[in-house]
Amino acid sequence: MDIGEKTSVLNSGSQEGSLDRLLPSVSTGLSPRKRTTSQCKSEPPLLRTSKRTIYTAGRPPWYNEHGTQSKEAFVIGLCGGSASGKTTVARKIIEALDVPWVVLLSMDSFYKVLSPEEQILAATNDYNFDHPDAFDFDLLTHTLRKLKQGRSVKIPVYDFTTHGRQKEWKTVYGASVIIFEGIMSFADKELLKLLDMKIFVETDSDIRLVRRLRRDITERGRDTEGVIKQYNKFVKPAFEQYIEPTMRLADIVVPRGGGNMVAIDLIVQHVHSQLEKRKLRWDMAALASAHQAQPLPQTLSVLESTPQVRGMHTIIRNKETSRDEFIFYSKRLMRLLIERALSFLPSQVHNVQTPQGEDYEGRTFHGKRITGVSILRAGETMEPALRAVCKDVRIGKILIQTNQDTGEPELHYLRLPKDMSEDHVILMDCTVSTGAAAMMAVRVLLDHDVQEDKILLVSLLMAEMGVHSVAYAFPQVKIITTAVDKKVNDVFHIIPGIGNFGDRYFGTDAPPDWSDEDMDEPSY
Repeated sequence: MDIGEKTSVLNSGSQEGSLDRLLPSVSTGLSPRKRTTSQCKSEPPLLRTSKRTIYTAGRPPWYNEHGTQSKEAFVIGLCGGSASGKTTVARKIIEALDVPWVVLLSMDSFYKVLSPEEQILAATNDYNFDHPDAFDFDLLTHTLRKLKQGRSVKIPVYDFTTHGRQKEWKTVYGASVIIFEGIMSFADKELLKLLDMKIFVETDSDIRLVRRLRRDITERGRDTEGVIKQYNKFVKPAFEQYIEPTMRLADIVVPRGGGNMVAIDLIVQHVHSQLEKRKLRWDMAALASAHQAQPLPQTLSVLESTPQVRGMHTIIRNKETSRDEFIFYSKRLMRLLIERALSFLPSQVHNVQTPQGEDYEGRTFHGKRITGVSILRAGETMEPALRAVCKDVRIGKILIQTNQDTGEPELHYLRLPKDMSEDHVILMDCTVSTGAAAMMAVRVLLDHDVQEDKILLVSLLMAEMGVHSVAYAFPQVKIITTAVDKKVNDVFHIIPGIGNFGDRYFGTDAPPDWSDEDMDEPSY
C-alpha cells in the first residue's frame, strides 16, 4: 500500500471518537500497526540526498506562476515522545527535500504562559509540561493555519530556563513546505485537519530518557534528580496515555528516528510528488535558463554606462582595490544611484518667484513622504547617500538571516517607521543575486501596508536572475541599479560580480565560501 492509499484509510478511521477537540485516549492494548518503513539497515537509500536546500531560488511561496496567491503549503506533522529525535528527522527531511522555502515550526514555542503558582510548581519539577493542557492549542492552530495560507505569522519564543515566553516574538513568512513537530502534534482534531502528511518518530524509551537527561542538564540547566523525577512522574505516563496511542493516525512510522535514512527518503519521495502536483517545486537549471532567454523587464532602470560609471565599476570590482578606495568609489556610485531613483518619484508643477521678482515654473515632490529602508548589513551603507539628498527622510531597517536548522531565511530584526501606507519607500541593498532577501523585504513592506507601486528597489549591482525574480513576483516594484551582470554560478554568486560587498566595505573577513547572498549579510 502506498502512502496515498494509507492516508485515505487512516483519515476514515480518525473520525471515530468523541466530539471533543482533543482526541480521546486510546487503549495501548491495540495490536501493533504494520510499519510502513523498513528497519533493514542494509537497504540502499531510495533517493540521493546529498544536495543542500536551496532557499534563495525561484519565486516566493506566496505567489504562483501566474503572479497570484499560490496554493496552500504542504504541511508535514511530526509526532513522537520527548527526545525521540523529531527535530533531527525534520532537519534531515529538509536537507533531502532540496526545495526552496521550508519552515520548521516547533510545538515547544506554544507552551502556555504559567501563572505564579504554576511557576512555583515548574521550579520544583512538579508541573506537567507533557499534558495537553500545557499547550496553547488555540494560538497554535491559528498560527499554523495562517502559515499554511502563505501569510506571515508571529511565533512566541519560549525560554525553558525560566518557563516563560520572551518579550520578543519571531516573525516567519509562508513557505512551500511546513514541518510541524511536537509531542502532541496529533492530539488535537483541529491541528490534524491542517496536516497533509503525518509522521510518527518511534524511539526506544531508554534512548529517549538518556537523550532527555543530556539535553535538560546541558541545555536547560536542570539537575539529574529533577529530570528523572519529572520523567517518571509526568513524561512516561503522558507518553503512554496521550502520545503513543496517536501512532495509529500516522501515515508513516520512522523507527530509530534520524538514523533511518530509508524512511526519510521514502518521505522525501512522497513530498516531492505532492509538490509537483501543487506546482510548488522548481527546476533551478530550467529557471536560470528561462531567465537568460527573457528580455529584461520594463520595471528595471539601469544607470547609463558612462565612462565615469564604468570607471568606478572598474575600481570597485578590482580585487586589488584598497578598502579606502572601495568605500570612496562605492559612495560615489551610491549617490548617483539614489539621485536616479528620486527621478522616478511623482512630481507636480510648482510656481515660485525668484529674487529678481520673476516667476519660475518648477516642480516639487507629489506624495506624502519618502522613507528609506535598508536590508542589513550591506544596505545600510547606502543610507548616507539617501540622507544627503532627502532632507528629514525617515529610515527603517530589516535584518534577514538564515535559520541554521532549516537553511531558510527568517526575519530577525525589523524597525520600520509608523504609518507607512502612503509613503514612497526606497528599499536599499548593495547587491542582488537571486533576489531572495529583496523579495522577502518587499513582502515585509506589503505586510505593513506599503503599496507595491510605491516601492523602489535600489542596488549597486544585480544579476539578471534576481531582476527577473523580483519583477516576476512584484511587477509594480521599480528596480534601479548601476549595472546588471548576466550570470550567477552554481552556488549563486554573481559573475563577474563584486565579491562580498559588506566584507569589503566594513573590512571584515569573508568566509571561505563567500557569497553576494550570504544570509548573515543579506545582499540579495
